[in-house]
Amino acid sequence: MTNPKRRNRINEQFSARLIEMLESPAYRVLSRSAHLVISRIEVELAHHGGNDNGRLPVTTDQFVTFGMHRGSVAPAIREAEALGFIRITERGRAGDAEHGAPNRFFLTFTHGRNSRQEPPTHDWRYIKTREEAEEIARVARAEKNPNAVAHGKRSWRSRHAKTFPGTENSHASVRKNRTEATKSPVRKNRTTGQSKKPYYIYISGEGAHGATAAAKLEWTTPVLTEMAYTPALRKRYEAACQNAACDGSAIVAAMWAL
Repeated sequence: MTNPKRRNRINEQFSARLIEMLESPAYRVLSRSAHLVISRIEVELAHHGGNDNGRLPVTTDQFVTFGMHRGSVAPAIREAEALGFIRITERGRAGDAEHGAPNRFFLTFTHGRNSRQEPPTHDWRYIKTREEAEEIARVARAEKNPNAVAHGKRSWRSRHAKTFPGTENSHASVRKNRTEATKSPVRKNRTTGQSKKPYYIYISGEGAHGATAAAKLEWTTPVLTEMAYTPALRKRYEAACQNAACDGSAIVAAMWAL
């Protein structure tokens, strides 16, 4: 006959959490990613038989396999640590399987089986209000370690260079615009453009370039008009004769010019 006292016993590994912790302001503001971080570290403690709390190694890949997005791992770890549920006892370093090292964690709310291990500190108890917890979580998620960011960029470049060899020092080609790509001819206006030489027509019929003009000027017979000889005309004639030195053709031209 089965002993009824054994019905409430858990025959498999489990993780106990205080009701006080579940009702605490710090626990109620935890994001989903921070919950996954805490749960994955608890799983790691169970894999160690309940021992090694404070020396629990969990890699980023293990967090991703557990259901987290890779970009949310670091902010979630900072949040869970700032709210007092976990503590990083040893900072890891990024790298491949041979040279990389994971962070090592301590759960502040769990008792270890080994009596020599540090007892739970329950750091989440120091946060008294929900507003305080929300502000702590927001600042922790937004805070980035400059050294970690720089190291992450170097690691990415290293992996990128291995995937695409010969590109670590290459420069990406910049697309040229229409002005830089081709030297298109600039349309010249009337001021900058090359103007044609003027073409002159001479009376002789020869053009500016030695070409014969298409049309020649036609000359007509001059018409002579008789004028009455008056004293006024005589004075004009005498004046013209003096100015033209009594040259007949010059005198006539001078009289018409007066």
